[in-house]
Parts: sequence; structure tokens; C-alpha cells
Amino acid sequence: MSFELGDAWFRYPRSGEPALRGVSVEIPAGSHTAVVGPNGAGKTTLARLLLGTLRPQSGHALFEGRPAADWPRREMAKRVGVVAQGGPPVLPISVSGFVEMGRNPYVRPWAPLGEEDREKVSGALRRADLEELASRSVTELSGGEVQRAKLARAFAQDPTVLVLDEPTAHLDVAHEMEIFRLVRDFVDAGGSAVTITHSLHLAGRFADRLCLLADGLLEAAGSPSEVLRSEVLSRVFDWPIEVVALDHAGLAGLHVVPVDRDQDPTRSEEPT
Repeated sequence: MSFELGDAWFRYPRSGEPALRGVSVEIPAGSHTAVVGPNGAGKTTLARLLLGTLRPQSGHALFEGRPAADWPRREMAKRVGVVAQGGPPVLPISVSGFVEMGRNPYVRPWAPLGEEDREKVSGALRRADLEELASRSVTELSGGEVQRAKLARAFAQDPTVLVLDEPTAHLDVAHEMEIFRLVRDFVDAGGSAVTITHSLHLAGRFADRLCLLADGLLEAAGSPSEVLRSEVLSRVFDWPIEVVALDHAGLAGLHVVPVDRDQDPTRSEEPT
């Protein structure tokens, strides 16, 4: 088991309501788990508990069987690569220099990279298809290239787990697919991943398991077909949503379609 939350509660100071209310979830090793839900559902708070940057006020948050907040940050960084929310880097450093930051957990401050470190950086650039952009300034990258650079920096940490918070926000569909495919490849190669996302259709396509949050509560957890159901999504998002099963060119998937309220597929027809 990579991560485990048990009856985890958390409320931010000066906040009237808890961000998480007794959430229990297990995230197995070797899986891609997507955490989905409306704005303010508690998704980012859940990620922070998993990473140990927040400690639950009740219940527990474990990584590899140990309280996540008790892990030394350097040791955690050797195991977990994080792709956080936020805009492009503002420092005018090269893409390769940015990716080299992923080796910080292994290198003494101000010490040069060793041969193994340079090999990890080269491998991360290659994995994220950034070799041709290695010498370019990160300030000159497109939105999709920035996200690939962040992912490459995480790859350079040589982690066993990736945690990504809205890695495809503000990207077009091609770049969304590109990022999710890179994460899927990481998991297929033996890693684990937790992705916080609003993209229900991509979560259903690329993740093994989904956790659906709403108002700090875990509303559903399981396979995409178990979680992405019209009646559940329509209730959680307070909007009629239809889920269509797809099987195109041998690729199974689910298509999530918001519809007009007067076309609510979950609403029974009124008797005449």
C-alpha cells in the first residue's frame, strides 16, 4: 500500500467547515488513482495529507505504513515526485537546469551533480520528450511544455510514486492527453500515481481507480465504471450528467457528458 487515509479530518484555521470529514481511502502500490470532485471538495487538502505537508487533526494519513508527516522531507522526496499547481517558473534557467532540481534530495547543497545524477536527468528529459528543448529557457516554454518540464523534474527524483495536483489545468486536449499518457506509462513501468484532476473523462480513460470527493466527504471509490455513474455524478455536481460507455478501436472508456437540465437522464418522467 502506498498511501492510506483513515477517518481523516482536517479544518483550516478560521474556516467554518472542515475541508475533509472523516475520509478513509487506500491507494495501492502499482496503481494510478485519480481524485475527482467539484471545486472546494477537498481534493488538494487530501493530497497535502498524503504528502505529509498537513497533518490530520483526527484519524491518520500514512505513507508506506508510516505517518506521512513524520517522514523526513529529503527521504520523502526520494520516494515521491510532486507536480504541484502553479504557473510557469519565473527564473530564466534552462529546461535542463530546471530538471536538475529533481536531484536535490540526493546532492549536497552547492555540490555538482555526479555521473549518476546526470544520467537520471538525461533519462528524465528523454522520458518527457524534452531533449530538443533542454537548452531553452523555461520562460520560453508553452503551457504544455512547462507541465512536461515539471513532470521531468519529478522523474529525475527517481521516485516510486507521483502525486500530481491539476497537472493539465488550462491545457488543450492534446496536451492533456500527453500528460496523462506520460503518467500512465510511469505506472505501467512499475510506479504508482495519484492525480488530482477535474477531467472526469481523462480520469476514466487513464486511471485504474477513482476517488470522488464532495464537501470534504468521500462519495465513491473504485474502478472508473463503479464511480463514473450518471446518478452519482449528477448528484455530486448538482447538474445532470450522462455517462456513455465507449469501445473504439479496442480501447474501452467512459465519456462524461453534461446535459441540459430538462434532458436530465437520471430524472424520471412525470406521470401524465
